[in-house]
Amino acid sequence: MGLEMAKKGGTIVLWDINENLLNQTAEEIRLMGAKVLAHVCDITDKDMVYETADKIKMEIGSIDIVINNAGVVTGKPFWECSDSEIKNTMEVNAMSLFWTAKAFLPDMIKSNNGHIVTISSAAGIVGASMLTDYNASKFAAFGFDESLRMEFRKRKMNIRTTVVCPFFINTGMFEGAKTRFPWLLPILDEKTVSKKIVKAIEQNKARLLMPGLVYTSWFLRYLPVSVFDWVADTLGVSSAMDEFKGRKKPISKGD
Repeated sequence: MGLEMAKKGGTIVLWDINENLLNQTAEEIRLMGAKVLAHVCDITDKDMVYETADKIKMEIGSIDIVINNAGVVTGKPFWECSDSEIKNTMEVNAMSLFWTAKAFLPDMIKSNNGHIVTISSAAGIVGASMLTDYNASKFAAFGFDESLRMEFRKRKMNIRTTVVCPFFINTGMFEGAKTRFPWLLPILDEKTVSKKIVKAIEQNKARLLMPGLVYTSWFLRYLPVSVFDWVADTLGVSSAMDEFKGRKKPISKGD
């Protein structure tokens, strides 16, 4: 997404807890001739988020678009997840949304302009086996976006929100996850997804679900739970994580 926005002339600000990957991406953007700022930040540490945000404001002023993209996945049955893994999932995938929004919203409210993008997941709409903590965090992300949108709308603020709910993406984070019907629920390509997200932001689209089949999940909830579960089983949702491996070498919290 940073590369796509750089192509369009944007000044890019990158945060990451992994300094090596952070600098690697920043250098790619610099080679494109775009301006980029890179800061190491643990987005689960609210004080660090606020301090880093203040540094950014001093360097380039207010931020127009905030994209909350950090995410982690445990990929185990709930009873096998340690307390620290569950806490980390919720802090990275859900609580960090509050800290970044609180850090940048005051300027957006003052200028009556801005855009907050929340990367939720198809797992923020439909539950699945071996994703209990992840599902809970992504359902929270979806609700965060929806409530925030309502608050802006009620007060007639010119601040937009976009929530993104993709199926599995081939970033390595969900390595080993499978899909039973690739033509219906394909493993998504990260470059294609990035372009679609940037386009959705440009068009002020409030919601982006990928692939299109994900949109049917709300209609399926009108069915009895037993039928809903049968559909999920048939589509392979319940078994998608059976061979999950994740990244061969975990990066670190907040990757």
